[in-house]
Amino acid sequence: MTSRSPRRHPRLGLVCATALLTAAPAAAQDNVIRVLAPTWVGFAPALVAQDLGCYEDEGVQLDFRFEDDRTNVMAAMERGDIDADMRTVGEHQGRPRVPETPGTIIGTIDISLGGDGVLVDGSIETVADLAGRTLAIEPNIPARLLLQMELARAGLSINDMTIREIATADTIAVFFDPTIAAVGTYEPFLSQALQIVTDRNPRILVSSREEPDIIVDIITARDDALAENPAKFESLLRCVYRAVDFQRAEPERFSELAAPYFGLTPEDVTEIIENSMAYTSYEEAVALLGTDGQPGRLHSVFDQVMQLNIDFGAADMALVAADEIDNALLTGLFDGHER
Repeated sequence: MTSRSPRRHPRLGLVCATALLTAAPAAAQDNVIRVLAPTWVGFAPALVAQDLGCYEDEGVQLDFRFEDDRTNVMAAMERGDIDADMRTVGEHQGRPRVPETPGTIIGTIDISLGGDGVLVDGSIETVADLAGRTLAIEPNIPARLLLQMELARAGLSINDMTIREIATADTIAVFFDPTIAAVGTYEPFLSQALQIVTDRNPRILVSSREEPDIIVDIITARDDALAENPAKFESLLRCVYRAVDFQRAEPERFSELAAPYFGLTPEDVTEIIENSMAYTSYEEAVALLGTDGQPGRLHSVFDQVMQLNIDFGAADMALVAADEIDNALLTGLFDGHER
């Protein structure tokens, strides 16, 4: 892979939304689904659904923007500037979230199977070699949780390292710095750095491939918006799962449609999907969230990750899975609708 500046699809006008969304009058926004998510191929089904005409068929509009900074996303959610975000369970739980913080998990979109990891230079043979060295990483991203788990197994903690906070999109530039022993990151930046910064003999020390049940990407709805118009969130979920079906039926065409959103080639997208992650179908989302108010597998994952976040100091208080996850929309989602 080569490093590229992300190209933006003309139909959506995607931007890196450090410039915050401006809220339009409520009536004008009623059928608009405003979403912020990191620049991660795992969220491609929500975008490809636009090209498939799904949102138009559902009578809604998608306003999807990339935003890697979780602080900006939480602020936008608090203000009511967005309707939904997409991030991992662990990121959802991290500080400053408390039970009163807006955001209810209504679906899943992908599971990381190697798409998140810690890149190190050739001098690092084991995680113990990171003691006293410098780690560059964005707060609360999945790679941080994965590294903390591995450090704990070696009797260490992330406090045994010098931490330099970065934006994940700067992975390649940061890893060129010889004072940085490790970078926590995710795809496509992980593979790009491996192939570009070759003079440092890079390798992946820790990845989500070893912890396949930990890094689950979720769809979170703003509570007020969900209460006011649950139908548009049902439309979002139906479009996401239709796009997942499309990816499984026509993977090459899916990659062709997804690539421009991320500034990648279709081959890049295919490689990431095949080697780093798996999209969750509607049936798999139901198995994870449960149905008819009964818990699914995600509830136990939520509790496990919550305890890790508490133990590692990434969260201030334990959240209750049943209070954060709502499977009401998934229950009978396609009843009366074409799949």
